[in-house]
Order: sequence, then structure tokens, then C-alpha cells
Amino acid sequence: MGCDNYKSEAMALKKSELYSKLWKSCDELRGGMDASQYKDYILVLLFVKYVSDKYAGDKNAVIEVPEGGSFADIVHLRGSKEIGDKINKIIAKLAEANDLKGIIDVADFNNEDKLGKGKEMQDRLSNLVAIFNDSELNFSKNRADGDDILGDAYEYLMRNFATESGKSKGQFYTPAEVSRIMAKVIGIDSGSNSDTIYDPTCGSGSLLLKASDETQKGITIYGQEMDNATRALAKMNMILHGHPSAEIYQGNTLADPLFKNEEGTLKTFDFAVANPPFSSKAWSNGVNINNDEYDRFTGYGIPPAKNGDYAFLLHLIRSLKSTGKGAIILPHGVLFRGNVEAQIRTQILRRGFIKGIIGLPANLFYGTGIPACIIVIDKAEAANRQGIFMIDASKGYLKDGNKNRLREQDIHKIVDVFNKQLEIPKYSRLVSLGEIEANEYNLNIPRYIDSQEEEDIQDIAAHIQGGIPNHDIDSLSPYWEVYPSLREELFSPLRPGYFQLCKSGEEIKDTIFHHPQFLSYRDRIDRLLEQWSKEHLPLLYGLNSQSQPKEVIGQLAETMLGTFSQTSLIDKYDVYQHLMVYWEETMKDDVYLIVEDGWQAKTHFLIDAKGKPKKDEWDCDLIPKSLVRGRYFALELTALEELEAEKEALSRSREEMEEEYTGEEGILEDIKNDKGKITKATVQARIKELQQELDWGEELKVLKEYLGLMEKEAEAGNRVKMAEKDLDKQLLVKYQQLSEEEVKTLVVKDKWMTRITEEVTTELDRISQRLTQRIRELADRYESTLGELSAQVEDLEAEVSKMLELLV
Repeated sequence: MGCDNYKSEAMALKKSELYSKLWKSCDELRGGMDASQYKDYILVLLFVKYVSDKYAGDKNAVIEVPEGGSFADIVHLRGSKEIGDKINKIIAKLAEANDLKGIIDVADFNNEDKLGKGKEMQDRLSNLVAIFNDSELNFSKNRADGDDILGDAYEYLMRNFATESGKSKGQFYTPAEVSRIMAKVIGIDSGSNSDTIYDPTCGSGSLLLKASDETQKGITIYGQEMDNATRALAKMNMILHGHPSAEIYQGNTLADPLFKNEEGTLKTFDFAVANPPFSSKAWSNGVNINNDEYDRFTGYGIPPAKNGDYAFLLHLIRSLKSTGKGAIILPHGVLFRGNVEAQIRTQILRRGFIKGIIGLPANLFYGTGIPACIIVIDKAEAANRQGIFMIDASKGYLKDGNKNRLREQDIHKIVDVFNKQLEIPKYSRLVSLGEIEANEYNLNIPRYIDSQEEEDIQDIAAHIQGGIPNHDIDSLSPYWEVYPSLREELFSPLRPGYFQLCKSGEEIKDTIFHHPQFLSYRDRIDRLLEQWSKEHLPLLYGLNSQSQPKEVIGQLAETMLGTFSQTSLIDKYDVYQHLMVYWEETMKDDVYLIVEDGWQAKTHFLIDAKGKPKKDEWDCDLIPKSLVRGRYFALELTALEELEAEKEALSRSREEMEEEYTGEEGILEDIKNDKGKITKATVQARIKELQQELDWGEELKVLKEYLGLMEKEAEAGNRVKMAEKDLDKQLLVKYQQLSEEEVKTLVVKDKWMTRITEEVTTELDRISQRLTQRIRELADRYESTLGELSAQVEDLEAEVSKMLELLV
């Protein structure tokens, strides 16, 4: 296959590659400033690029792109000695045309301290613009708002900026996983199209946007942020996500709240969310704490001057309508700290404002590593409140670099359990107000939910007399309910209350994995998966340019949860996690490619380190070669495998000769080259020497045999390469001939459903592995009785005594 008969088709950019390209742009700025600063430059350029692609030339656009104020004008500056100053002027034009002064012009592109002087600035900014000018970074084709790729890209950048910004500067960003939980537990989806939502410490606006995503009816957004640069990020974020009318103000919320009624009182909202700075020591600066004009502390008490947690909580409560609902992230200390904070907590609880508390894992947030909680406020039901619903979700997370991160299964479980008020041992329960009052209004979650793992109790009698205690076997009852006869096959009575293992340690796994009831359970799971797959084939086969990927995965995921909601042993949230991980890693990119390009198996050249296409090396992002080979070239693959097996056999024979005839005084040892390698040339040279010496002995015979193996192995390798090359040519022709129906079958059945099925069925193996491990653990624990161990000790002591006598 040569370049002359190969056409590499233009590919839609995969979303994961889009994110990587955008993050690569940061490389141009690293070194001159930290992430908390260079994020302003990157996000401003992203904003200008987006609105230019989306709205340039559109007279009815929500953003006007004026002449001389577009990204195209910035591109023309590449290589200009005055590129920094001129970029500032272009952005200023765009800002002035859209009332965005102080929003998109906060980053100075002519700052020599941050960007370098002269040629350094010129090259740095030119390279940065070139990255954003990539033809693949074209946002003009964005389709459904719900699947706007820019929202995900912006989120990706913000998360990475927060990670790099360090402990003191990452507070502008609330992890999306936590934002989603808060948005889903305040009931915003059941509101009306005239609802309002407010965030008094809105940062970059991620919390507000995640909350607004939960309603299809529309919502009016309000936010206040103290830091001006972060407020600019929030305003840009709102515009990029389709909320250009969102009111985002800059100022100190506690000292000067900017959302007020005509009479000067605080404006109230239907919903409110907040992630304020934890335990702020300067919260009271500018606040008249003894005579608060906004009436936030009356009836509760004044928060400590050096800790602002309750100040923000009381501000949020005061900012809600009488039927308002909200959620706020605060450190765990607010749940149990004493003195005036205990008094405030008591008053809030007596008013019934707190609906629930969700304890989160430690090290989730970018500004601190301490554990935090979500306090859910519900004024609408305050008068009838009988208890507070608590969740201890502190143990469900994934370690991600130096931070912890909530998995998809953790998010879904928290939301399900909270919204349905499901009581789960060691995880959640509804705690009555009476019980809380009896605990002096201390809300520390461990007082009410014991999430500690039960201690594995050692049985003294079993250690003395042997046998496995019945209570240890009974603790595995979830397994015996599914495999009832397996218990009798594994254990037999030893004496009252104790059993002995009927199988050796090596036999336990085979006994479990081949037991008829285990096989029956596996068949049941396979049938559930098959049923789920059949139900969704029409949805997946029907993907087109109007499909919204987020709705697609939403439907797949929810029905997957429903399918496995009644299965024993398998946790439906574990199954859900497998699906969501595969979606993020592979399936999401595939679906976006289909939405943008249709059902086409587009091929493309592979790219070398210098960015140039590799001759005769190609691939297809949507359909891996292995799938097409497996479905259409079974005979060719069999022939190729036979050739590879032949080559492998020759390689083994050659390696065996090397092992036999190398080493000290070995025939092959003396013909290694300077690098310690035996080559064809060194073997031939030695044979020639021996023939000239008329030495027809054992050495010549061995060398000729070894040379023959080398030549046969090389010939076999060439046959393998030729077969692979020929198969690759046939494969390319087949890709070009694939019909739409064939593409759908390869993608949906062979790729997606096969992988999802494989991932889900691994849960069965994990379940049985856990059972096997536990049984082995119990068997090993009580394998030797105390008497046997004592006898072993006596024997060892006797041996030591004999050895000591010999030494005397």
C-alpha cells in the first residue's frame, strides 16, 4: 500500500484530543507565571476563538464580533513585533462592543514580566495563537446546546488549572462531581421557568452552571465573587454556556451584598448554592457584626470573628425565599464545634431549615485537604421537619494524583440515596430531631452512622481445637443465598459450632468457579446483559447528527442501573461505573464522531514525532483494525497465525541451541561480536575459517545447523511481514467498501456491546475471587491448633539446644 493509492480522509477531532490540544497551549506560558495567572490568558483566547467561530457575521448573534475584534484579526498578528499590544486592542474592541470591559480584557498580553521581552514575547504569543488557530479547533459546528463541546473543554481546563494552582489559589473551582451532587439534591428540576438561583461566592461559576443544567425550564442566574479576575472567568463561563444574561457581580458578599431589594434588604431566591472559603479568618472585615443591616444574624448569634463558616451559612439561609432550597459546602467542623457556633447550629436546627447532611471524602477540594460536607437547606418543609437525613459518603472515591475524586458511581449513589431517603446500614439514615437534641445538637456524622468496618474477631476455641467457626461462615450468607449447595460442598461439620474445609486451598477456586449454581448465576447475568443490549440497539443504531451524546449515555446508564437493581451480590453502582468509565475512555469519542461525521469508517495516516504522516501506516479511530480483521478475514488470520507459529518454533529452536552452546568454552560463545551478540555475519565468518582449516569436526556441524536455523527464522519472519502487509492492503480496501449497516454492526455490536459485556462480567469474577480469598483466609487462620503450634515450638527449641551443645 503506497501513498499514491491511499487517501487519508479528514477526521472530526475527538473530544479527548480537543482537551489535550487546549491544555498543550498552556506549555507556551509555563515558566513565566503560575497556573492561577496563565489561566486568564488561555481562557480569554478560548472565549475570543469561540465567539468568533460561532457568531462572526451573524447580525442576530447574542455576541457581536466587531470588525477588527475577532480571532482572525489576532491570527494576522503572528510574527508581529507588537503582537502583545495589538492583541490587547483587538480584545478591547470585542469587550467594548458587548459590554464586557473588565471581563475579557483582564489579562494583559503585553506584560513583559509574565510573557517576556521582545522576541521572547513575540514567539511565545505567536505559538500560542497558532495552537488555537488549528483547523480542528473549529467551534462553528457546535450543535445541541446540551452537548456543547466547549462546556466540557472549559471544565477540563478549569480542573487542570485548579490542580496546578496549588493549595492557596485553586479555590476558584468547585470540583464538577460535587457541583453535580449539590445541583441534584436541591430539587431544582421540579421548579418553574421563573425560578432564580444565587451563589454568594460563585468563583468561576461552575456550581451555578451545574445547577442550571438540572432544569429544562430555564432559570435566572445571580452570582457574586470577590476576586475580579475570577468574576471575569465566571462571566465568560456564563456566556460560553448560553447564559449571557446571568448577573455576576464583583464584591465582598458578606460586607457588601450587591443583590438587594429597593428598600435595601437582601434579595431572596428560589435556590442557592455556595462553596465559600473554608473557615475564613477575615470574614468580618467591613461587616457591622453587632448591627447587621441585612438581618442575617438576628436570632442565631454572631459567628466567631476568626471563623466565617456560619457567616456564609446564615447569609445563604437569609438569601432564600420562604420556600427556598439550597446547598452549601462547609468543613466538617461546623457540625460539632462548640461555643457560639453550637448556639447558632442549635437555632438553625430548631427552625427546621436543615434537610440533610452529606459527609464527603477528604482531599476533594483544591484549596484544602480537610474533609467537608454538603449541608442541604429546605425552608419549604421546615415547619414539618421531623429529622435530618445523613449520608456518610467518606469512603467512596478514587485516588487521582494528589487529590481524591468522586467516581460516577459515588455521585449517583449519593443522589439516589438522598433523594429517595434510603436508609442503608453504615451509609445513611434519617436521624430524628429528638435524637439530635439528646446529643445537644451535635451533628457529627459518626455519632449517628457507624461506618467503620466490623473487626474480624479471632475465635480462641478454634485456635485451640481447630475448625472454622460457624459465625464466620454465616457472615458469607449473601453468597450462600445465591449458591445454597456450595456451602455444603465446601464445609462439613467438625463439632458443634465449628466446621472443617472439605477442599484443599488449590481446589477452592475451581470448586466455586465450576459449581453449577455459580454457572447458573453467570448465565442469569449474561441474559440480563443480552436483554439490556437488545433494548438499546435501536437507540444506538439510530444515532445521527441530531443526537445528543449526553442524553444517549444518560438513557443507557439509567436503564443499566434498573437492570441490575434486583440482582444479588452484584452492586448495581459497580456495573454502572464500568459503563461510565468505558463511556469516558472510548464510547463518548465514538458517539461524537458519529454525530459529526455520520456512520463512516474514516481512515487516516499515523503521525510521527515530527508531525508528518507515516508512509503506509494508517488507522481508523471509530473501528479498530482488529474488529474488521476478525469479522471479514478469518482465513487470512488463521494463515498468518500459522506463519507466526512457524517463526516462533524456529526462534525457540535457535534459542535452545544458544543456551546449549554458549557459556564457558561453548561453541557459540567465541563468535559473539563486540556487543555480545551472535549475528549471521559472525557465524559465517567462523564457518569460513573452519573450512579453510579443513576442520570438519563438531564445531563446524553445530555452526552450520545454527546458521540454518537463523536463515529459516529470517525467511519465516519475511513471510510473516509479507502476509501482514498483504492483509493490511486487503483491510484498507475493505474499509473503503464498508456499508453503513456494516459500520453500525462493527461499532455497536462488535465494539461497544462486546466491551461493555466483558467489563460487566468481570464483576462476577471479582465476587468469586472475594469469596475464594475469604475462605482461604479462614482456613489458613485456623489451620494449625495451639497444640500443634506448641509442639512445633518444642521441636524447634530442641533442635536449637542440640546445635548449641555442639558449639560448646
